[in-house]
Amino acid sequence: MILIGQYDSPFVRRVAIALRLYGLPFEHKPWSTFGDADKIAPYNPLRRVPTLVLDSGEALIESAVMLDYLDDRVGPDKAMIPPHGEGRWRQQRIAALAMGLGDKGVSLLYERVLRQEKLALWVERCEAQIAGVLAVLEKERAAVATPYWFGDRIGHADIAVACALRFTGEAHPALFGTRYPALQAHAARCEALPVFGEIVQPLAPPKG
Repeated sequence: MILIGQYDSPFVRRVAIALRLYGLPFEHKPWSTFGDADKIAPYNPLRRVPTLVLDSGEALIESAVMLDYLDDRVGPDKAMIPPHGEGRWRQQRIAALAMGLGDKGVSLLYERVLRQEKLALWVERCEAQIAGVLAVLEKERAAVATPYWFGDRIGHADIAVACALRFTGEAHPALFGTRYPALQAHAARCEALPVFGEIVQPLAPPKG
């Protein structure tokens, strides 16, 4: 398999971490959606990352779809999410909130970097969405006593939250700080794992 995209993306990073935890070999192409769009296009006409190219040559887009494929490949005993039932949708809900947080963080970064005249209404909306998700996740994580969100074993929700928090903290440090102690502790626990230290790329300071 080939995973396309840079590890400063929370979406790319969550897939790479899952691949490594599952022990599935893959080749990494750290292509950028801006500088390397023409390289990505033959695999993904949307020219977006992550893109996961399977051994068959088919390409998957959207990180959730990639993880669903990987879960099916490793089987229910090894998968980092229950195969069905309440446990599955509860974990998917947290992961979806985390990826929504990542999406809003990317949108806000693009607004700051790419647009010369910032659209105040859009900035305010993104910041409100980010704050809202952080508040919900903080409240729910603070109510959990287990090492990870749904028990003693790391799951996709844990990885998604940690990746989104790292991106948010680097891209928008003023929006993620000490007022979220439960989330900070969660991120620190995940980031201390060797695979997180191996699969990481600091976000370059934005220009503009």
